[in-house]
Amino acid sequence: MVEQFQVQARSQPQPQRLDTLLALVERDGSARHAFFAHVIPSRHAEYPRNLADAIHFLCSLHGRHPGVVDHAAWRTKDGEARNALEALANWFDTERALLTRLVVAVGPLPSTPAQMQSESIVLAQRHALEMLAKSERTGCASGATIALALDWSQVRPLVDQIADRLLVAAPANPLPADAVARLGDTIRSDAEDRAAQFGAQQLLAQHRGLWDLLESRAVARTANPL
Repeated sequence: MVEQFQVQARSQPQPQRLDTLLALVERDGSARHAFFAHVIPSRHAEYPRNLADAIHFLCSLHGRHPGVVDHAAWRTKDGEARNALEALANWFDTERALLTRLVVAVGPLPSTPAQMQSESIVLAQRHALEMLAKSERTGCASGATIALALDWSQVRPLVDQIADRLLVAAPANPLPADAVARLGDTIRSDAEDRAAQFGAQQLLAQHRGLWDLLESRAVARTANPL
């Protein structure tokens, strides 16, 4: 969770710019979405299908290589930022591999009305994230990467829950808080700070859009069982 990152990363005083990104994730992260908060503790009849839907669409958004962090690492000209991004890319490789194993284990997507439209939405989201990571605006890709790393700390408990249900081993893979802090240190100017905030806001908006989509699919399955 974001709180755990704060404990890990703040053994040394952190720049206010990183504090701003932390606040954005605390305010607008996945844990704040009503459907996400509902899925984790839920045990009603739709629970298995909601979990299957979640892992399929999380994998569609973040399970392919290259992803947000990879694109950001490849394009940055800042050596310090590249080192931090490469550490985060290595961390997320483990998360990506886990998503892939879970998709295989969970089986096909739940039958849901308007499936093609759902797939088109996630494709557009993935394209939007790629554009953020490839942005020429210095700081944008770093802000998006930091937001992804911090928000994934909120998403990972759901991934762990799905893994437990499917009897798939989910390796401990804690967020490398030092790499996030070092990446935050590379946001040096006010212009870069504004770009980082934009990147973070846009990534979080795509995550909220994903939970909106999953919520609408859950409602559609209940209203129109196939």
